[in-house]
Amino acid sequence: MLTGANIHKYYGDLWVLKGVDLRIAKGEIVSIVGPSGSGKSTLLHILGTLAEPDQGDIILEERKLVDLKGRQLAAFRNRHIGFVFQFHHLLPEFTALENTCIPGWIAGRKKKEVEQEATRLLQSLGVGDRLENKPSALSGGEQQRVAVARALINHPDIIFADEPTGNLDSANARELHQLFFTLRDQFRQTFLIVTHNEELAQMSDRVLHMKDGKIV
Repeated sequence: MLTGANIHKYYGDLWVLKGVDLRIAKGEIVSIVGPSGSGKSTLLHILGTLAEPDQGDIILEERKLVDLKGRQLAAFRNRHIGFVFQFHHLLPEFTALENTCIPGWIAGRKKKEVEQEATRLLQSLGVGDRLENKPSALSGGEQQRVAVARALINHPDIIFADEPTGNLDSANARELHQLFFTLRDQFRQTFLIVTHNEELAQMSDRVLHMKDGKIV
């Protein structure tokens, strides 16, 4: 479903990714672990089209992503890829419902349809009573659930999660871990997760270990 082939990345003289290959199947939950500076987040951002590789190919659902540029790439990313980050990145001036709806509205979907789907998602994720709350009125765990709903709103092929529990206490982290598996079981959702959390990594279907810019 997702293939990365011979991915290289340089930042000046620093060789960050050194020919990474990986394959992720539909419905898999795969974690990437490794020491800080090993290239985990750089790889995730490149696979998610947030950064460009200096060499290599990325293929998602038979689409070669390195051929996409500008607005075409942004539209593809919006429709086919979801993101969950450590610090949520919710827009503070918008409610939980509005934050969830934004990718759907950007995709040009009908406003009412997106709002109804966002409401269902937020209810299913346990924050249905917080629809009108802005991020400042939500707990860290609630904010991260809203971020997950936002990632799901356009039915992406895959969700990339970069340290999704890094800013949560252990109880909320454990709940979010379980949520990923519930979403996989209900919707056959695919996840690629960068994490330092050993508990989350060991729950995954597969764990990829990175060291010095390579999967080892």
